[in-house]
Amino acid sequence: MEKSFFATMFTVAISVFIAEIGDKTQLATMMFASDAKVSLWAVFLGSALALVAAAGIGVLAGSALSKFIAPEALKLIAGIGFIAIGVWTIWTR
Repeated sequence: MEKSFFATMFTVAISVFIAEIGDKTQLATMMFASDAKVSLWAVFLGSALALVAAAGIGVLAGSALSKFIAPEALKLIAGIGFIAIGVWTIWTR
């Protein structure tokens, strides 16, 4: 059964939001925003543009890969990748 548009959008939004909290992207944005000589709107819009572009690349890459690799295999590969990153992060503490 296919998920509804809003269910998919909500799931993606929550997942990406949680993944981005404390991420180096957010830290870099905070660094730029801490400069009193810059416009906070410029920092916000530049950061938002970069995140939209990165997400667009992810959507296009995922769509292209799904033509050659089954979605179940992509989910498995992504899951293994996340686990590997987590283990590496704990291991190198």
